[in-house]
Amino acid sequence: MLCLLYEEAGEAHVVLTRRARGMRHHSHEVAFPGGRKDDTDADLWATAVREAEEEVALDASVIERVGALDSFVTVGSRTLVTPYIAVTDRRPDLTASPVEVEEIRHVPLSELLLDEVWREEIWPLRHFGRPRAITFFELVGDTVWGATGAMLRQLLAVTTGTDDRIAGGPG
Repeated sequence: MLCLLYEEAGEAHVVLTRRARGMRHHSHEVAFPGGRKDDTDADLWATAVREAEEEVALDASVIERVGALDSFVTVGSRTLVTPYIAVTDRRPDLTASPVEVEEIRHVPLSELLLDEVWREEIWPLRHFGRPRAITFFELVGDTVWGATGAMLRQLLAVTTGTDDRIAGGPG
């Protein structure tokens, strides 16, 4: 996964996508660009960048890797994902791949920090062995939740200085 941040008009933004309805997993959900590792990918960072190039036509030459968030197992598909944080010095020129992405969202971090946007629920997930907190962000037209919600929560904690853990990330 690629958590791409940029500043526009003095405000930090993050790039999210709404996955196409025809996707096999997590159809029509809001997510970071990302996907499965190919044998040709040198490491998971290369996977994140390649997937962002495929899904939103990101020009990899304009981004800089600054760290990674904690790896996370998704609730639905039980997939391990590793979100990398990257920055660019301007709003990226992106184009959605219609096969994979229905919409690209440029979300100000200030919107995600609003009390009325964020909520958390405790779900009794037996296959994880204990109840698990599920984070939700209610954006206009979309609910961000699950793995993406958890990653956004950690990203906000890191960017606001309430969590100073930011790792270089695996692989």
